Amino acid sequence: MVDLASVLTAKGKKPYEGKPILPQEYQKFGISPHLPSPELIQAVNLAIFLEKRPLLLKGEPGCGKTTLAQAVAYELGLPYEAWFIKSTTRARDGLYTYDAVGRLHDAQLSRIGEASNSQVKDLDNYIKLGPLGRAFKNKQRTVVLIDEIDKADIDFPNDLLRELDEQKFTIEEKGEEIKANYPPIIIVTSNDEKDLPDAFLRRCLFYYIQFPYPQLANIVKSHFSESSPDLVEAAVNRFIELRQEMEKGKAGKKVSTSELLDWFAVLRQFPEDEVLKQLKGEIPFPEVLLKKWEDHLRYLKKYET
Repeated sequence: MVDLASVLTAKGKKPYEGKPILPQEYQKFGISPHLPSPELIQAVNLAIFLEKRPLLLKGEPGCGKTTLAQAVAYELGLPYEAWFIKSTTRARDGLYTYDAVGRLHDAQLSRIGEASNSQVKDLDNYIKLGPLGRAFKNKQRTVVLIDEIDKADIDFPNDLLRELDEQKFTIEEKGEEIKANYPPIIIVTSNDEKDLPDAFLRRCLFYYIQFPYPQLANIVKSHFSESSPDLVEAAVNRFIELRQEMEKGKAGKKVSTSELLDWFAVLRQFPEDEVLKQLKGEIPFPEVLLKKWEDHLRYLKKYET
């Protein structure tokens, strides 16, 4: 694989290297450890190099899509903005919001002397920049997470095309144009709940995060650094066995890394020898892993006496 990091360094841009985050650091700064593959690191560096191309990440829930942006911002020492998408989110919300109702209320109060007329006339009092708008105005490059874009209306991605292409937007109420001081590094995540428009996809880089089987033990260790290696190995092996059974059975909802971490947090509260013995039989604490009654019947039934 061609090393893009050296190209970025030669151009005066700091590359992302996927450096491990120490436990004391993610506890202090409230960030999650992230263990990216070399291919994912390359995809991030492509987004840094191309500047105006968002990186679209897909993959199963719980595979680390959302935590990547914060890890990139932390390693590169850049500001971080998160935009968590809901079904009611509009594209303009990420740029700015205008509180027309609040201004009308203040205008009514100003007529009876309970609010300043100058306050009402100043539109800045009622305009609030969104995550993308703040990233455009920042005095240094900013990492922006647009999380679960597929939750929004089908037209939502296309409504951002001009702003992403031209790196600017207009606050219509003021007629003010905001240009990006530095193009943000934009990471977009999708759980594939709906297809994204072709016009949006053409403007994106794309990477699919495979389920991280080879990294599961290291992921657990990064969160629970003082845990016994034997317990980590046994728990991860039992988890992999369950997940592979679910894949063969074509289960709709397969266990994810976030559930593995929750499960391990419970297991480590008990004597190690007791847990190691339980892991050889029926899955302990299945409530953490199995979220459907059919799964309880299917994957626990073979241990019934």
